[in-house]
Amino acid sequence: MDFELRKKGDLEYFVIPAFEKTGLVRHGFSTRRGGVSPKPYDSLNLGFKKEDDRERVLQNYALFCDALNIDFNDLVASDQVHSDKVLQVFEKDRGKGIIRESDIRAVDALITNARRVALTTYYADCVPLFFLDPKTPAIGLAHSGWRGTVKKIGAKTVQAMKETFGTEPEHLLAAIGPCIKKCCYEVDEPVIIEFQKSFTNWEQLVDSKDNGHWMLDLTKANLLILMEAGIKPCNIFYETFCTSCRNDLFFSHRADRGKTGSLAAIMELV
Repeated sequence: MDFELRKKGDLEYFVIPAFEKTGLVRHGFSTRRGGVSPKPYDSLNLGFKKEDDRERVLQNYALFCDALNIDFNDLVASDQVHSDKVLQVFEKDRGKGIIRESDIRAVDALITNARRVALTTYYADCVPLFFLDPKTPAIGLAHSGWRGTVKKIGAKTVQAMKETFGTEPEHLLAAIGPCIKKCCYEVDEPVIIEFQKSFTNWEQLVDSKDNGHWMLDLTKANLLILMEAGIKPCNIFYETFCTSCRNDLFFSHRADRGKTGSLAAIMELV
């Protein structure tokens, strides 16, 4: 499996074995299990923008970080608005958006080559993208919903790492985390029009329905984006779980009808 489910006590989370084998990073993708938040955010809600008590969210972070062996104080959080903005963060940014005020605004992807700077991005159906340059080394995380996918934030993250760190795409490892799959992701014509503008091969990404809607494959779209950015197919890993089908395991905006918590991807260089 490209992703592996781990447990520590009641807490459950995913890791990417191929990333782990490099010995360069600590990382994980959370599930909804093993935290302290009450319904409808039960139980490992990691989103501060929910109607959940801040102290409970901080406790959830402490539990997740303990499982990952990451210092809670090293976290740096994105401020996601479905943009294509990529930001480099540094040692001075530790704690921003988690334990202290943040000047990180409207950013959907974070990159760094600094050790012990734990990048943090949020999800509840959108696509998590993990990047590891084992040569520099350097890392990146990107949040790619349908808007981010249309804007090709994955390719822009690769380009930012190339320009900032000298990353060579052919040596880059990438992973596409758990997200809503084509089986559950029904979209209307305005969304499809945006994909038609961005993808010459957009028809490979959809199945049409009789009601004038389409079932859209965000995982495949991001896979194509990453390959077009120069990442070798053998260096791209992905998880097959659908967050909407498995909203017993994941928070899902669609399955939970908008009243749900936030999952998080966290990754730092050791």
